Amino acid sequence: MSSFAHIISFIRSLYGENRVIPLHEPVFTGNEKKYVADAIDSTFVSSVGAYVNRFEEMMAQLAGTRYAVATTNGTTALHLALVATGTRQGDEVITQALTFVATPNAISYTGAAPVFVDVDRETLGLSPHALSEFLRKYGDRRDDGFTYNKSTGKRIKACVPMHTFGMPSRIDEIVAVCAKWNVIVIEDAAESIGSYYQERHTGSFGLAGIFSFNGNKTITCGGGGAIVTNDAGLAELAKHLSTQAKEKHRWEFSHDHVGYNYRMPNLNAAMACAQLEQLQLFVKNKRETAGLYEKFFSSAGEFKFITEPKGSVSNYWLNSILLPGLKERDQFLEETNNAGILTRPAWKLSSKLKAFKECQTDSLK
Repeated sequence: MSSFAHIISFIRSLYGENRVIPLHEPVFTGNEKKYVADAIDSTFVSSVGAYVNRFEEMMAQLAGTRYAVATTNGTTALHLALVATGTRQGDEVITQALTFVATPNAISYTGAAPVFVDVDRETLGLSPHALSEFLRKYGDRRDDGFTYNKSTGKRIKACVPMHTFGMPSRIDEIVAVCAKWNVIVIEDAAESIGSYYQERHTGSFGLAGIFSFNGNKTITCGGGGAIVTNDAGLAELAKHLSTQAKEKHRWEFSHDHVGYNYRMPNLNAAMACAQLEQLQLFVKNKRETAGLYEKFFSSAGEFKFITEPKGSVSNYWLNSILLPGLKERDQFLEETNNAGILTRPAWKLSSKLKAFKECQTDSLK
């Protein structure tokens, strides 16, 4: 008999269908078709169109920031935010090892090196204590105002905490630590749209925040991203760079920076606007599902259901449980997937990946 038969039975009871239960499933029950058809009828289907502007206004309002910049995906949003804040070849950017590979990838695109520090058990996000200890041990605040790494001599330009699985990190403490060392904070809020910390939306605490609208996210437009910020100069530069850094002119093609083709197409923005209109409904549904899991796992033996940290409201993008050990985890993955319930482990630590194994870490094993 399956060791996890009671869990499989419970999950099946929630869906009541003899089908594969996916890890993610987009829901299109609003104005998606209407808005996309409208964008097609307008003939503005690329990076210029009314829905792109509308999407940016909706994202800024949601995040509680003055500005939002639409991009092609969350990875390009993070890359662009780093570039627009002056991160460059030879710098270092502190982030967490427990994150999707897009985070260190985007850092690497700038020529900077990721530095990996530990996460909190409670939030699964970057640990303010680990961050503070790393900077205390390796940080060297110099006369130019910047902090350098004593062991490498490189400037520590930025810190990118990630709100893991939609759970807000202790972002206020992270920002406070970085402020002491003049290290900018760019929040990787790719997974946490609809999540709040101390009544503020994730992504609004740092100099900038980024979001993803990939097909597996709480809301999706197939592919898309956004930068949110209160900094007018950052928003203006990011938008300019996202359109190949083309200077305004009625017919001339003149470009004043190395630019990127990162602007969200109007077709994607149309779908994103329709999805944003339903965000509260989607989050309500996810939170209700998480409540059922929390109740079940409270009496399901040696399993810990990961709940939202104190002072937070999580979108519960992914429901997560902590098992006693790797043996139990692997057996759980085997049995649930064999039963048509698609479960996955958390990501392999970025510091263990071939591309980043030479990067500096704190006390990570």
